[in-house]
Amino acid sequence: MPSSEAATSNTEDVARRSAVAEEQEFLDLATARRDRLVDHLRAELSSGALDALERARMRMLRQQYEELRRAQDGLVFGRLDGLDGTVRHVGRVGLRSDDGEGEPLLLDWRAPAARPFYTATALDPQGQARRRHIRTTGSAVVGVDDEPLDGAVTTELVGEGALLAALDQRRTGHMSTAISTLQREQDDIIRAEAAGPLIVQGGPGTGKTVVALHRVAYLLFAHATIADQAVLVLGPSPRFLQYIAQVLPALGETAVVSATCDTLLPDIRVGRDESRLLAEIKGRALWQPALESYVTSLFPRPRELRLRWEGEFYVIAAAAVAQALASVRGRPYHRARQAFAEQLHHLLAEAVVEQRETLMNEMEEGFEDILARVDRSMQHDHRPAGGPTGSDVDGSLSEEEVEDLRRRIAENATIARFVEAWWPTLEAEALLRDLLTDRARLARFAPRLSTAETAAVSAEPAPWASSDIPLLDALADLLGEGEAPQPQGEFVADHARRQRGWVYGHVVVDEAQELSEMQWQMVLRRCPTRSVTAVGDIDQAEAAHRHTSWAQAVQAAFGERWTAAELTICYRTPREVMELTEPVLRKAGSHNAPPRAVRSAGIAPWVLTTTPAELADAATQAVRRLRQRWHGGTVGVVAPADRVAALRAVLSEVPVLTAAQCKGLEWDATLLVDPQGIAAEPRGWNGLYVALTRCTQELGQLVVA
Repeated sequence: MPSSEAATSNTEDVARRSAVAEEQEFLDLATARRDRLVDHLRAELSSGALDALERARMRMLRQQYEELRRAQDGLVFGRLDGLDGTVRHVGRVGLRSDDGEGEPLLLDWRAPAARPFYTATALDPQGQARRRHIRTTGSAVVGVDDEPLDGAVTTELVGEGALLAALDQRRTGHMSTAISTLQREQDDIIRAEAAGPLIVQGGPGTGKTVVALHRVAYLLFAHATIADQAVLVLGPSPRFLQYIAQVLPALGETAVVSATCDTLLPDIRVGRDESRLLAEIKGRALWQPALESYVTSLFPRPRELRLRWEGEFYVIAAAAVAQALASVRGRPYHRARQAFAEQLHHLLAEAVVEQRETLMNEMEEGFEDILARVDRSMQHDHRPAGGPTGSDVDGSLSEEEVEDLRRRIAENATIARFVEAWWPTLEAEALLRDLLTDRARLARFAPRLSTAETAAVSAEPAPWASSDIPLLDALADLLGEGEAPQPQGEFVADHARRQRGWVYGHVVVDEAQELSEMQWQMVLRRCPTRSVTAVGDIDQAEAAHRHTSWAQAVQAAFGERWTAAELTICYRTPREVMELTEPVLRKAGSHNAPPRAVRSAGIAPWVLTTTPAELADAATQAVRRLRQRWHGGTVGVVAPADRVAALRAVLSEVPVLTAAQCKGLEWDATLLVDPQGIAAEPRGWNGLYVALTRCTQELGQLVVA
């Protein structure tokens, strides 16, 4: 090496060591501050709580404690040097200085002041002279990447060195946080307004899930009302939820419920698979008005009611019953019945009072006749008059007596049995079975179904399939089941998880392209404000519905009142693999361009040909070689559904999944078995597009000839 180059290298090395030492000093300072705060909060929490105000304060302290406790790793990851000479460090949580005055010691990544860390560029420095990415392992700073923001455009990526280093790390089978390497287009979506539906289109590897989960963390930080009501995260499968399980707790967020559409109803479980045809039929929006009409038909019809009270019969006129029924229309079935019962109690009380007053009046008139005769006789008797007169007899009940009568009627078991018999309690599961197994009912309430479709639906046996869950949910909502007050505080997620009728502050839907129209209705019921973030790739749709655009997919739920956003850069899948995807997209009928890959793995995808008889051995050997090459990382196998069982029997050490099952997952290396078989499945080209794009480094294919 020439002496000038050696001198330059030595200077750079000294500068790098100095920068690492500088950031190590700050990390030690921030860690010590964090530890003191954790100790202080732990002591506060151990003191207990008495009144409601103190309990509310304790909930806030416990949330702060948990957030700080979980922030031990990666506490500090960034720094902004302003053009005005200010220096701000960015981290997982915010830390006040010891005196609590002036600038924070550490900026929370979600705070507005931290945003330039993700969005500043050389063309738009936003008042910043330099951005520094700080890499740590445990409590040690292991590297820094400086990015001058001086007008010299060198890359489209923010913190390119830190980003590519993170992308090249081995996969562990669990998603990790990405707060230190978020890019501008991702940050724009994370911090977008939450006033209405936001639909995010993003191809493979564009960070859709990362964006969705960090958006949850941001919204819970920025909006107290959302935190009070919790956030629902809907994923495509239990495996996917397990994959992302550590992300939000690592970001300090606990007011989150994770579920799939199949697990949203407590105590209801999917017990069978069904054909794609039936799944498509039962996923259509037509079922919502059909079920509404079905439940409305079960409301009682107006008629004269004859009730027994304390040995006497009382008649409630049909006109009064009709008026009471009309006043409760539009409410869920059981809540309407409750409101009607309250009116019936009043009507019965009025009838009892009216009949009593009539009897008393009749008695009084008779008594007045008797008194008149007595008075006439006493005109001949000179003894002083005495005793009651007609004005002394009053048959009216006081307000307190009438209210007591209403209370006794409301608590009377006989009256309750009468209401139950006339307006019975209904159960969603039984109602849905009655509807789906009766062709005449189906034809009446779902007339938009063809005769063949009605026959196909009515032939389906129990137990429930996945497409039945949204129908059960709709019926439960129309019946008014699961209504309960919404407690707030530290256990908000636990309360929400147990209640079907919980209203969330925000809903995030991952792999949203898979939702049927009726599943979208499930989302709306849980967030009537339509504060929804949905991320997905319409080109990766595998579900039975026929939607090929987002406009089609969300029309029934949102109409045209939704905002579109797009992620255009592929960070995960290497350029060598993404080059294979464009012809697959064309065959899938897509008009979208695949996202641009920003990195190269330096490994060309490879293809081996085998026979059906030799497939198991070929797959075993290929997986063994991949696991050796990517030791410490992960390897996954994707195959057609009809080959999965046989491959799992010989490949027990790695996951073997269908294209639908692997959606949203990633591995260092992917072995794609029988790609032609995947393409031949329903929506197979979409599935092949998914399968091709799961790897971060190496793709191998076994072609069966």
